[in-house]
Amino acid sequence: MSAAALVAVILLAPLAAALGCQLVRASRVAEHLNLFASVLVFGAVLWLLPVALAGPYVLLRGYIIVDPLGAWVLLSTAVVYLLASMYAIGYMRAAGPARRRHRFYALFAGFAFTILLGPLMNNIGVFWIAIELTTLVSTFLVGFDKTPEGVEAAWKYIIIVSAGLSLALLGIIFFYWAGSLTLGPTYNLTWETLRVAAPHLNAPLALVAFLLVFIGFGTKVGLAPMHTWLPDAHSEGPAPVSAMLSGALLNAAMIGIVRFIGIIERADLGALPGTIIVAIGTLSLAIAALFITRQRDIKRLMAYSSIEHMGIITLGFGFGGPLGVAGALYQMLNHSLNKSLMFFGAGDAMHAFHSKRIGRMQHVLVAMPIAGALWLAGAIAITGAPPFGLFLSEFTILRAGLAGPNAWAVYVMLALLIVIFIGFLNHFRIMYFGHSSATAATVRWQPAPGERLWCVLPMWLAIVPLLVLGLWWPQACSHYFAVIAAQLASATR
Repeated sequence: MSAAALVAVILLAPLAAALGCQLVRASRVAEHLNLFASVLVFGAVLWLLPVALAGPYVLLRGYIIVDPLGAWVLLSTAVVYLLASMYAIGYMRAAGPARRRHRFYALFAGFAFTILLGPLMNNIGVFWIAIELTTLVSTFLVGFDKTPEGVEAAWKYIIIVSAGLSLALLGIIFFYWAGSLTLGPTYNLTWETLRVAAPHLNAPLALVAFLLVFIGFGTKVGLAPMHTWLPDAHSEGPAPVSAMLSGALLNAAMIGIVRFIGIIERADLGALPGTIIVAIGTLSLAIAALFITRQRDIKRLMAYSSIEHMGIITLGFGFGGPLGVAGALYQMLNHSLNKSLMFFGAGDAMHAFHSKRIGRMQHVLVAMPIAGALWLAGAIAITGAPPFGLFLSEFTILRAGLAGPNAWAVYVMLALLIVIFIGFLNHFRIMYFGHSSATAATVRWQPAPGERLWCVLPMWLAIVPLLVLGLWWPQACSHYFAVIAAQLASATR
C-alpha cells in the first residue's frame, strides 16, 4: 500500500468514527465504531513505519509529509489511541448512564484525528492549526463530566494553552519574516524550506523566533514554567482522556519543537539554543520532583509524572547526537505505553474507592488484585527502574549528555530521578501497604465481567511491551533511530 493510501486510512478512520458516533447515538455502537477506527489506525501506522524509511514523501501539493520522525510519533499516538479506546469501553460503562456516551466517543475519535494530523503536516502554519485543533476538541473532553472542577480545568486549559500557541504563531511569523529576507516576500513555509534557508537567516531574529515557538509549543508540551494547565486538565478528565492527553497529545506538540530544533541548529547561533533547551528540560524535571513528593491526588501525581517525562525527552533532544535522539524517541514510546497503564490503573482505583485522594486508597491489592498488581508494576516502570523500557531510554539520554557540552545537566537529572523514584513509589507504598484497613474492609472493585475485561486487558497490553522493550532493544528500533538522527543532523550541516 502506498504512503498516500496509508495516510488516508490513518486520518479518515477516526474522522469517520467521530461522525458515525454522533449520528448513531447508540452507546454500544459508538464504542465499537471508535474501537474499530483505532485498530485500523494502529495497523496502518505499523505498515507506514517501513514505508516512511524510504521517504520523506511529500503529498497533497506539499501540505503533508511522511518521514521517519513523523511516523514514530504516529506510532506512539496509535498505541495510546488503541489502548485507550479499549479501556474506555469498560471505564465509561462503569462511569454512569449511557445517554451521553455516544458524544464522548465522537469527541474521543475527533481528538485522535487532530493528534494524528499534526505529525503529518509539512506546512508550518497548517501544523500550528492542527495543534490548535487538538486544544479545541480536547477542551470538551476535559470538562466532559461537567463537574465544577472539570469545567474550571477546561477553561484554564484552553486559556493558557491558547495563549502559549499565540506566542508560537508569533514565532512562526518571525521565522517567515527572517526567511523573506533571503527567499523573497512570498514563499512556501515548509520545514525543508526553512532548514535550507537557516544558515542565511538573520541570527538575532531567528533566535527570537525560536524562543517564541519553543515557549509556545512548550506550553502545549507541559514544560515548566508553562506547565500550570497540565495537572488540572489531566486530573479532571476521564481516565481514557487523561491517557490520550499524556501519552499522545504531548508527543504531537513535541514534534514541532524537534523540527524547529533542526532548523535553529543550522543557523549561526552557536551552543545557545541547545543550552536553553537543556535548561528548560532540567527545570521541568525539578518542578515535577517537587510536586510529586508532595502530591495527595492520584491523577495529579500522574500528571506531574508527565511533566517529568516531557522534561527528560526535551533533555534527550537538547543533548542531541545519535544517542540523545535515540534515547528521546525510545522514551516517547515507552512513556506512551507506561502512562496509559498508569492512568488506566488510576481510573480503576477511582471506581473502587470512589475517590482520587491517595490517602483514601488503602490495600489496593485487596480491592483489585489483578489490576492492582499491573498498576504497581507500572508504577515501578514509570520511575525508570529496570527491567522496563524507560530504564534503557533514560540511561541512553544520560550517556548522551555526558558526551556533550551540557554535562552538568546529567548530574542534576540523575539526582532528580532518584528523588522522583523515592517520592513516587512512597505514594504507592501508602496505597498498597498502608496500616489502615478500614477502607479495604468495605471496598472491593466488582465490575461486571465484560467491564473488567475491557479495563484489565489494555493494562496487560501495555506492561508486556514495556518489559520486552526493557530487556531487548530491537535492532529495527536502532536502525529507525539512526535514520532519524541522521536526518536531523543533516539539517545542521
